Amino acid sequence: MIAAYIDEIIMFCAGLWMTSVGFGYLPYPGKPASRPPVVRHFKWMGPLLLAIAIVLAAAS
Repeated sequence: MIAAYIDEIIMFCAGLWMTSVGFGYLPYPGKPASRPPVVRHFKWMGPLLLAIAIVLAAAS
């Protein structure tokens, strides 16, 4: 049970980071030229990860 909460906290934090980077609130670490192409998808992947973490926390 504790492991599930830890997993959900990690997912929530990763979702916050992805959302912040996707919308430009935080800079992506490294040089802008070396950014992987997946970073442009962070705008929708971050909120989706947040929603999944919240649903899993409510279900457990």
